[in-house]
Amino acid sequence: MLKNVPVQKLRHGELTIEGYSRAAVQTYWRIAELKVGFDLGAHPWDFMGTPTWMISHVHLDHIAALPLYVARRRLMKMAPPRIFLPEYSIEHVRQMLRSFEKLDRGRLPCELIGVTDGQEFDLSRELVIRVLKTHHTVPSVGYVIFDRRHKLKAEYSDLSGEQIRDLKQAGQEVTEEKRIPLVGFTGDTSPRGLDDNPLFYETKILITELTFVAPDHRKQLIHKHGHMHLDDFVERQACFQNELVIAGHLSTRYSRQQAERMVRKKMPDMMGNRLYLWG
Repeated sequence: MLKNVPVQKLRHGELTIEGYSRAAVQTYWRIAELKVGFDLGAHPWDFMGTPTWMISHVHLDHIAALPLYVARRRLMKMAPPRIFLPEYSIEHVRQMLRSFEKLDRGRLPCELIGVTDGQEFDLSRELVIRVLKTHHTVPSVGYVIFDRRHKLKAEYSDLSGEQIRDLKQAGQEVTEEKRIPLVGFTGDTSPRGLDDNPLFYETKILITELTFVAPDHRKQLIHKHGHMHLDDFVERQACFQNELVIAGHLSTRYSRQQAERMVRKKMPDMMGNRLYLWG
């Protein structure tokens, strides 16, 4: 396996979270089983086969590898990928890709889809994504992926197969849609990105940011710059109903070990061992 950039990996249930995230360095995540990735601050060669990417915002440490990713898929004769990103940035990103096409003398085919708060898109028959507005220094969004299933309505649970078939043939809707929020991704955001979207607190897996952990860093300034502090997590411990909370995007001011010591001092049980520091 070719390793051109760092990749961490964590398995939770049937899903594998891979990637790397450090503030101002690079952020990229992938969940191979869902065939999706989040942000493209760099591009592991191994991630090339993932056909759909969701970009939270267009700071370079979150989008710089987009032309490279598209070019690699073209080189390997793969289908053009699908890229979701904040609507305001679409034309600028198109211009960027056109510039690289001229420089590289090769086409960069991809489908760019501009998104706004509240929109939903089908990823497959079973998967739906919802776009949620977050709060950063540039327009930003997060994403929630739902597992969508159609189940027999409760009032028909005692009927036989033949009776259900007859109802269907008569035009009766016998099933209803059930959604399970599987994965939430906030990208970079101040705490408002969570508080304005309580759905993030309900996803089985939440991938979010924890940029600052030192007690002497001023929360007001951190929030103004669209980031979160350890105290924001401490204050919201009861809100997190997630099975797993991955906190990435740590500032380069700390090593992983330093950050973990500070977090464990404030939250010794790491939110019931549900909180995992990344990067």
